[in-house]
Amino acid sequence: MINFKKIAVIGKPEGELPAEPLCVLYALLHARGILVRTDARTGAAFDAKASEIFASPDVIPGADLAIAVGGDGTLLGVARIAATHGVPLVGVNLGTLGFLTDVPKDELSKLINAILDGRYTEEKRLMLDAEVKRDDEIVFEAVALNDVVISRGAMGTMIEFAVAVDGEFIYSLRADGLIVATPTGSTAYALSSGGPILHPTLPAISLVPISPHTLSNRPIAIASTSEVRVKLIRGVNARVNFDVQSFFDPQSDDVVIIRADPNPLRLLHPEGYSYFGMLRTKLHWNERTS
Repeated sequence: MINFKKIAVIGKPEGELPAEPLCVLYALLHARGILVRTDARTGAAFDAKASEIFASPDVIPGADLAIAVGGDGTLLGVARIAATHGVPLVGVNLGTLGFLTDVPKDELSKLINAILDGRYTEEKRLMLDAEVKRDDEIVFEAVALNDVVISRGAMGTMIEFAVAVDGEFIYSLRADGLIVATPTGSTAYALSSGGPILHPTLPAISLVPISPHTLSNRPIAIASTSEVRVKLIRGVNARVNFDVQSFFDPQSDDVVIIRADPNPLRLLHPEGYSYFGMLRTKLHWNERTS
């Protein structure tokens, strides 16, 4: 069981920050004698002390736990830093779907207290390490929890790319793009593009074409130990995005290289968490028609 002495609290980076759940969380942590670390934007919502305010890159390193308060997008932004430093992460859901942020705001006190008492399930989630190479030189790199997406740009024309896995040529394809997704990301953009749902414990990565010109080209799941190389053959205004958090505009002949990151995300769930239960709720599998 983790001894939680220092906890990082991070709110959503844009838009209005709901003060009430942040104030409840802040009071809860203080009542337990826990040191709070936060950024200036989040801290302003609950009048954090000056000693509790850190520059954004310094909030999570050194913490025993990070709590992301917002939606799945907020958690995705925090996940990259938390995974790099081995800090476990909990998500409080203030958004809509909440596939990753599984602490509802109306149960915040109850579930966060339970987690701090040691009643939680820890799950390791695969992260993707990606880099863009141009003439064998790295021109951009990022880490993603959900997916790396190579897609058409604003002009709306199809792009053409070649895909290789572990050095073996797989196919060339004209399409709106390609999604390289983790099991976590299999319920995000990849799912809406016809990709399979991968259980989080599966050591796998899915390759999901977006509106391929050749209808026989289907999604495929490969081992998470594989290295995926996507070479852009032709694509005006093409774009690569990483969890819709970081972006890069590649040129023809650029190569996007994707592999499993050595640092998985340590995600903490409230006691009794069920992945299939979450899917039933979020995807309305439990609804019946008469």
